[in-house]
Amino acid sequence: MVFDSEKQSIVSLGQSGDSSSGGISSVKEPLIKENHHHSPEDYSVLAAIPSFLFPALGALLFGYEIGATSCAIISIKSPILSGVSWYNLTPVDVGIITSGSLYGALIGSIVAFSVADTIGRRKELILAAFFYLVGAIVTSVAPVFSVLIIGRLMYGVGIGLTMHAAPMYIAETSPSQIRGRMISLKEFSTVIGMVGGYGIGSLWVTVISGWRYMYATIIPVPVIMGIGMCWLPASPRWLLLRSLQGKGNVENLQQGAIRSLRRLRGSVVVDSAVEQVDEILAELSSVGEGKEATLGEIFQGKCLKALTIAGGLVMLQQITGQPSVLYYAPSILQTAGFSAATDATRISILLGVLKLVMTGVAVIVIDKVGRRPLLFGGVSGMVVSLFLLGSYYIFYNTVPAVAVVALLLYVGCYQLSFGPIGWLMISEIFPLKLRGRGISIAVLVNFGTNALVTFAFSPLKELFGAGVLFFGFGVICVVSLFFIYFIVPETKGLTLEEIEAKCL
Repeated sequence: MVFDSEKQSIVSLGQSGDSSSGGISSVKEPLIKENHHHSPEDYSVLAAIPSFLFPALGALLFGYEIGATSCAIISIKSPILSGVSWYNLTPVDVGIITSGSLYGALIGSIVAFSVADTIGRRKELILAAFFYLVGAIVTSVAPVFSVLIIGRLMYGVGIGLTMHAAPMYIAETSPSQIRGRMISLKEFSTVIGMVGGYGIGSLWVTVISGWRYMYATIIPVPVIMGIGMCWLPASPRWLLLRSLQGKGNVENLQQGAIRSLRRLRGSVVVDSAVEQVDEILAELSSVGEGKEATLGEIFQGKCLKALTIAGGLVMLQQITGQPSVLYYAPSILQTAGFSAATDATRISILLGVLKLVMTGVAVIVIDKVGRRPLLFGGVSGMVVSLFLLGSYYIFYNTVPAVAVVALLLYVGCYQLSFGPIGWLMISEIFPLKLRGRGISIAVLVNFGTNALVTFAFSPLKELFGAGVLFFGFGVICVVSLFFIYFIVPETKGLTLEEIEAKCL
């Protein structure tokens, strides 16, 4: 097929729709029929890897921050090892350091809401790499406490932008048959970063000013991430959305989408890229993507349903106790005979490795088994583990093996279910024209709920006791099973356009 005919095919299809409705006037029936399934998309594995790898570096940086900061706090508070005169930190100061990146992530999510659909996913990830780099540098050289907090906030902005744009870019550039695996690998990268943060932190924790080296060690990674995202093409679906909405030169945007798809899929789609772009354009038009969305549409119709699914999953991801159980893990394991002073870091690494293994299992099976079965199985296991933990603190506190088994079961089941699938679902469930804003709201819900659970845990534990609190988390997990059964759809094997047409 020659270049001119390619252009003819794309442009004529893009212009055949009714601009007022976003539909294709010549088509009488939906292009995506109830029982229709796309044939498997052709792709080259080598071509598909970079579009996951460089965004996933942002997730690795997020995980590294979690692991490294837990060790950095020990270093900063030491009068001998801190290397600063302001080491005598109050509990509030420690809380500000540990939560500084979380507040930055909330800021990043708000920024993403405003700019994501304008600058695109690729540029948002480049911006995230910049904030990661500046935040790591400022944190590692901070001369005073206030500058340290500024560095933590800037690094957190990078986290917020990454956790918004990375799943979206991976979802929009991955072949449908491996999309779940690729997005779940992003969660895998977060866990690798966490384990790496614990490991590198343990190496520097006994060195004077070791906390500076912990943050400085990671500086090359955002540089690699930024360079990689500059090299990768823009999301073809984002380019086509801009084309349908008339935001830029239509022909250039559509030809850009063809070039992007060829790079992302490899040489196997050189001849079929035009046909695939035609198909995506037609499907986007058939579901009304050609009409620009208003702010109010986020809380109406399809997007409201998507927001309910995505927001519900990421909220339940946090209020089922994940931050609290991990926070309480060292004391649980202490009761089993581990020494807090000598084994805390090793315990953290052990839990990190378990998270890594179970996330790896999810990555392998998610596109074969599906999202709903993993959610049902994993959350059911979380129910059992949380009731076991509650029973331990109320009835069986002389049998520490119960607590250890429950803790390991909880971590494993979470990483099979809410851990990877929460982020997967928010990346694929929103309609394209509202995906940027919808995901930013879901990310805000995630980080906001995380902050609420983290800060409420200690006073609630004092008020009710750990046993009652874990029973409460278990009850919320039971409610989660009903939410999954009645609200969450199965998206395995569907293209993003089919998800919008069939599931919303």
